[in-house]
Amino acid sequence: MADQTPLGKEASGFISSGALVPDSVIVNLVAERLKQKDCERGFLFDGFPRTIPQAESLDGILKKMGLDLNCVLSVQVPQSIIVERLAGRRTCRKCGAMFHVAFNTPKRDGVCDRCGGELYQRDDDKEQTIAHRLQVYDTQTAPLVNYYRGRGLLREIDGVGEIEQIRARVIAALGALVQ
Repeated sequence: MADQTPLGKEASGFISSGALVPDSVIVNLVAERLKQKDCERGFLFDGFPRTIPQAESLDGILKKMGLDLNCVLSVQVPQSIIVERLAGRRTCRKCGAMFHVAFNTPKRDGVCDRCGGELYQRDDDKEQTIAHRLQVYDTQTAPLVNYYRGRGLLREIDGVGEIEQIRARVIAALGALVQ
C-alpha cells in the first residue's frame, strides 16, 4: 500500500472503508511480495494466512514457486491476557509510537516520550472490538492450528511472560531456520 501499487491501492480502498480485504486481494498481495528479492533466502508471515482458504491459496503459490513451508508458529496466549495487552495499548497521534498503560508506560501520562504527541487508544484496541476479533479468530483462524498440525508443520509457543522469554522460545522453536 505504501508503494501505491495497483494491488496496494485496491487493498487500501477496502481498509479505508472499514471493510475486510477479500482473500483474493490478500493472496495476490502475498504472491507479489514473495517475488521480491529480499524473500529469496526466506520469509516470515505475521497474521497470514488467517483462514483455511488463504492457507490453501498460499500452498498453491508456494508450489508454483517450487517452495515449501518449513514451519508454522502458533503463539499461545490466554484470551484474558490478550485483552489486557491490547486494551492497554496507547498510540501516539503524531509519530505512531506505541506505549502500554502497564508494560511500557510513558514518562508523562498521555504524552509520547519521542515527540510529545498525544497518546490515544485506537478503536480496535477497545475491549468490545477485541472481544469481536477474538470471536472471529475462534471461528476463522483457530482451525489453522489443526490444518498445520496435520501437516506436521505446527510449533506451538507459550506466549506468556516477558518479551525476552517469549523471543527465546520463538528462536528455539525455529531452531536451525534462523541460523
